[in-house]
Amino acid sequence: MPAGTDHLCIRPRGVLRGAVLTLVFAGVLATAAATGSLPRQETAGRTGAILRAGEGSRDSATVDSAALNRAAADAMADGKSGKQAAEEFVSRSGDRWGAVYDKKEYAEFEQALDGTYTGVGLSAGRAADGRVRVTRVQSGGPAARAGLRADDRLVSVDGRPVDGLSVSEVVALLRGDGVPGSAVALRVERGRAAWTQTLRRARLATDPVTVRRLDDGTLMIRVAAFTKGAGTRVRDAVRAAPAGAGVLLDLRGNAGGLVAEAAVAASAFLDGGLVATYDVEGEQRAVYAEGGGDTGRPLVALIDGGTMSAAELLTGALQDRGRAVTVGSRTFGKGSVQMPSALPDGSVAELTVGHYRTPAGHAVDGRGITPDLTAGERAEERAKTVLSGLGGGS
Repeated sequence: MPAGTDHLCIRPRGVLRGAVLTLVFAGVLATAAATGSLPRQETAGRTGAILRAGEGSRDSATVDSAALNRAAADAMADGKSGKQAAEEFVSRSGDRWGAVYDKKEYAEFEQALDGTYTGVGLSAGRAADGRVRVTRVQSGGPAARAGLRADDRLVSVDGRPVDGLSVSEVVALLRGDGVPGSAVALRVERGRAAWTQTLRRARLATDPVTVRRLDDGTLMIRVAAFTKGAGTRVRDAVRAAPAGAGVLLDLRGNAGGLVAEAAVAASAFLDGGLVATYDVEGEQRAVYAEGGGDTGRPLVALIDGGTMSAAELLTGALQDRGRAVTVGSRTFGKGSVQMPSALPDGSVAELTVGHYRTPAGHAVDGRGITPDLTAGERAEERAKTVLSGLGGGS
């Protein structure tokens, strides 16, 4: 079931050598359209590079930021939209991953990057019958407190029928202006019962990392996205695991997130050293893991075609440095570096300036990362078998 949610979070945390980096996952615009929210990097004007999805550096054009600013300023002087002029400029440039955001979108970024969002705490998707249904209710959120459940049918939001709307439009209605405390009325059906429930939007936290112990003692760490705090959650889980317990690091479907968080996660398994290199307008820079990681614990990383950007950066580091066996299917292949550029009207353009590589120098753009062991639907089962052979499971 295709699903949307009224939140999306990505957040940079910490200073890496050379720059403060954020890795905004590939397809972020498409994802934002499906979630009603947009991620954001550090405030425009600060030093900050975004490793954004980019398929194939062979045709990844770059944009002259000074010329872009002039185009926006000229449009404004003529009484036209500076943002629209900037969008047209970027479109003509061939920078397929370049994008322009207005003030409201960037304000949403600021909140999302903090690992929080304003909403009612539910995810929505379109069921096989074409109707919009609740797919998930966040524990402790307004929807949960009101008694809403997964599979409830959503009929309308603030009196507007939702069956003719896209999931992204429904989520946008749920989020409203993103003001905590604002009210939203949901018409809900459950079986033969129907009622209108008024909820108050609230500031809610996301939890992108799930940790659980399997029956054989293996530690399963599922990272859905590298949002604020995700790297620390991974590191803390590894440190708390019993000696000798193997780790299955599940990065399947992880569309990326923040370089700083991916580097912290890498630090859980590496004793310092290189995580990735990247170039910004020809200048070579590097990302390093912190020292003191657990280098002996058996580790298998699960990956697939939905593993992107920051998740690929982590995968490449663990694979190239011989720290993990990777199981699954080839990753998506995204990772171009972008820098924010403030425009005269207050909007911000993100422009491609370079690409990143794994520790062994492998480019990820348009290529992805091939797993050590290819596995399809039974990838998790194969991963457990491999981990057992490494001494990390029964």
